[in-house]
Amino acid sequence: MDKIRLIPREFIGSGRLFLWLLLTAYAISCQSPQTAGDTAASAAGKVIPVLSPTVVKTYPHDPQAFTQGLEFFDGRLYESTGRTGQSTLRECAMETGKVLRKVKLPENEFGEGLTILHGKIYQLTWRSKKGFIYDLRTFQKSGEFSYASEGWGLTHDDASLILSDGSNQMKFIDPASFVVKRTLEVYAGNEAVTNLNELEYIHGEIWANIWHSTRIARIDPKNGQVLAWIELSLLVQKEQREPEDVLNGIAYDPKADRLVVTGKNWPEIAEIKVEGATQQ
Repeated sequence: MDKIRLIPREFIGSGRLFLWLLLTAYAISCQSPQTAGDTAASAAGKVIPVLSPTVVKTYPHDPQAFTQGLEFFDGRLYESTGRTGQSTLRECAMETGKVLRKVKLPENEFGEGLTILHGKIYQLTWRSKKGFIYDLRTFQKSGEFSYASEGWGLTHDDASLILSDGSNQMKFIDPASFVVKRTLEVYAGNEAVTNLNELEYIHGEIWANIWHSTRIARIDPKNGQVLAWIELSLLVQKEQREPEDVLNGIAYDPKADRLVVTGKNWPEIAEIKVEGATQQ
């Protein structure tokens, strides 16, 4: 409610009172709409910070790799690539971009996210509703698992596989039985955040690429709220050649304390530093 406006003593009187009322009405009508908007945003909840990263270094990346998943394990970089007939699982040399090992998926499969847990590589496919399991040491396929939705991104929190399917939901899946343990809905305030894509679990948070966006969302895995946005528009403008060459690929290397990002068919992987993030 607005504060009560007291009439100044010098304006009391028929003509002067009318002038004061006129000036007061004009002042109220000229209040900044931005101020009103800020007040509404503050009432709706905490403002979500937008963080701008610094590029520390860039590394070569196969420009033919339609990146769907990216992950470090024991200092080594692993990648899942997509597109029907071209999908692969690969281990790459970070410094040179050279593919050290590669497994080609069946011709009819479209590879998606991957993660590594307890000596196994788990890799999703897009619409087949099944994933592949590989032995980390040998790269030999050791099994398959199924899920009810599309497969987009995959990470883990040491206890569960965490799967995104392009909606605003993430499924926490038991890595032994593949039963869904719980479903997490992601919101920025009151607004659902859809198109959750490639995932990475970093210092107790889930980081998610938003498909066809220049942002990464940092998500609280307890309540699904976006804690912060990481804005990568300058990097996307530099690397993107075609409309589908979108930002997609987050990997954190705890051994070297480095965070890297890339995109589909990007010729580079960028190591970035995000001030204000939980990177330690």
